[in-house]
This record gives sequence, structure tokens and C-alpha cells, in this order.
Amino acid sequence: MTAMGFTIRPYHPSDLVELYRICLRTGASGEDASELYLDPDILGHYYAAPYAVGEPSLCFVLTNDGRPCGYILGTRDSKTFVDWCEHHWFPPLRERYPLPPVDDVSPDARMMRLIHAGYHPPEGLTEFPAHLHIDILPEGQGQGWGRALVQTFLKQLRALDVPAVHLGVGTRNHRAIQFYERVGFHKVQEHQEWIAFGMHLA
Repeated sequence: MTAMGFTIRPYHPSDLVELYRICLRTGASGEDASELYLDPDILGHYYAAPYAVGEPSLCFVLTNDGRPCGYILGTRDSKTFVDWCEHHWFPPLRERYPLPPVDDVSPDARMMRLIHAGYHPPEGLTEFPAHLHIDILPEGQGQGWGRALVQTFLKQLRALDVPAVHLGVGTRNHRAIQFYERVGFHKVQEHQEWIAFGMHLA
């Protein structure tokens, strides 16, 4: 899909560095998190790169004049993805990032603990086996490209006969909550700090 300088295309391995950049620059409830983290890659290690590396057919990139400025990525089966990460993705990262001291409450330390904890699909969402993440830099927002990325991703899930998909969003990210509701997701769980949205694809 193309319009003016923007294009949605499949992920290519050469995009990986840009995925890390976009993940960091949208990592504070959609705002730039560059000033929050000492390690600029630590967010991407958890929220972006393993999907692109482990399931590249479900990663799509929004570009502006050829440079990535957004992405949507995910997995068709959360349990299978968790197993893959435990065997292939997290072990070397756990060696690189030892568990921090218990009194270290920095954003970097929080991400290190997540890397050691691994992924744990939320309970009660087994009927929504797929899940996704979407991030777009300000230059690509407000023009319909978020909806187009979601439609591209859902089309691929349907082609793979995936029955349903979920995602999580922080309760403070009001703009994202409104966006997911507009594109057809509905709330399936509400927690103190995050909300699970789901969509059946049949």
C-alpha cells in the first residue's frame, strides 16, 4: 500500500536497526523514551526484535520516503512464540544483562527483569492465540496508516487461519485505547495498569 511518500511493505532483515529506533522513540506510552533508558536497545530486545526475527512473515513496516517510521508485528500463536523465545532469544540476552540489584528501580532494570522473566501470555485469553504490537512515529500518525497497518496484519492472520488476536495497552495510553476501539478491537480484560483488547477474525 502506497500514498505520497508513505508505503507499507513486508519486513526485511535490514530493517531491524530501525525497528529498535522506532520502539525506543514510542516507548513511553507512545511518546519518545530516549531520555528514560541508558541502553537504547533494551526496549527493542523485548517488544520488537524477537517478533521480527522469530516470525518475520507477520512483521510489516511503514516507510516514509524509504525510511521506516512505523511497524506492526506479532505472532500467530503466543504459546509457540513463548517457547521459541525461551530456546532461542532470551538465553543470550540473559547472559548480556544480569539481574540488577533489588533496589535498582530504573527503567533499564525493569526491562532486565522482564528479559529474565520471559513472556507469559495473559491467563484467560486462550481463545485469542495471536497477539500484536504496533508503533508509529509522529510523522506517520493521524493519516490512517495505523488502521492500514492493522488491516494488513489481520489480512495475513486470516490467510493463516488464525481465529482471533489480542493485544495489551497501558491504561494511561488513552490515544492508543481510542485507536484500538476505532479499528474494531473490544476490551476482554481490564487490569490496574493495562487493558487487553481482542478481536475474532472469522
